[in-house]
Amino acid sequence: MDKFYIITNSDKDQDLAFTGKIVSYLEKHGKECRVQPAEHKVDRPYRYTNPGLIPDGTQCIIVLGGDGTLLQAARDVVHRGIPLLGINLGNLGFLAEVDRQSVYPALDQLMMGDYEVEERMMLTGTVYRGEDIIGSDIALNDIVIGREGPLRVVRFKNYVNNEYLNSYNADGIIISTPTGSTGYSLSTGGPIVSPNASMTIMTPIAPHTLNTRSIIFPAEDVITVELGKGRHRDREKGLAAFDGDTVIPMVTGDRIVIRKASVSTKILKLNHLSFVEVLRQKMRNS
Repeated sequence: MDKFYIITNSDKDQDLAFTGKIVSYLEKHGKECRVQPAEHKVDRPYRYTNPGLIPDGTQCIIVLGGDGTLLQAARDVVHRGIPLLGINLGNLGFLAEVDRQSVYPALDQLMMGDYEVEERMMLTGTVYRGEDIIGSDIALNDIVIGREGPLRVVRFKNYVNNEYLNSYNADGIIISTPTGSTGYSLSTGGPIVSPNASMTIMTPIAPHTLNTRSIIFPAEDVITVELGKGRHRDREKGLAAFDGDTVIPMVTGDRIVIRKASVSTKILKLNHLSFVEVLRQKMRNS
């Protein structure tokens, strides 16, 4: 690899001091490298990273921050088709493989071409009010449908390929990818799935029933979640959250249609370890 681009979380790398060290190291080895801080934007089509600023021919995007920064970057730049490498500047992460101590050996591997590229499935979600589309977005980890406002139980009606599946009285529902199985879904009792698999996981959040479990569907299945009425049969407010970041407001009767995205995130893998070994190490260190 010869052409690099860095997306950095300036909250975790103040004054871009660590970023500057990486740029200097790459340039010392005759490589090209440009930098863009990840800054929250309210205007579309991007939220944190302007993909139009990434030069043509860029071979690798290095994301400095943590899993959250990598998720943000992936959603903004996925249509560029450039593989990402996450460098973790924070706590435990499943997506950001490299940490501060191992960054220079990792850069050496990249420059020598010693890496693998993993394709990670993504989800798209479109919210309908009647036949009108009121919003849509994309997610690498998960789409969470929940109530908005005071704590109370909401009813969710679930359909798969337009066929009624079940209903939950719960705080919410998580629809996750295999990559997202080690995130919010895991904390609510969902299964851990190998990240390079292709499937969709439905996990309820605090369901008010004893026999509710996660359900795994083939990636090609289309999942629809309709927001039902509240506990007192009143009109409920809810929201659909994409990777814990952007949200689309919902009300009773709205539905979100979730399917496998036509694009996928490319993640660079350097350690050549199996998913089982990585999982064992993460669990031991958590």
